[in-house]
Amino acid sequence: MKYAIIKTINGNFSIHAEGFTDMSAAKVSYHGICSALWNASDVITACVMIVDENLDTLPGYKEFVSHLVEA
Repeated sequence: MKYAIIKTINGNFSIHAEGFTDMSAAKVSYHGICSALWNASDVITACVMIVDENLDTLPGYKEFVSHLVEA
């Protein structure tokens, strides 16, 4: 099975990385991009997920990032 990391940042969709055959490597990359997005000052909202070759999200590997200020 192959895995990819898909992300949306401020409404723009992209594939962050693809072609992982080792799930552990995909998880390391996923956590790295999540960390970077949580620390990025220009990110308002984002979503990151690991998907398999059928575009099914791996359970527990979908993260929402929001820097919106709540009133």
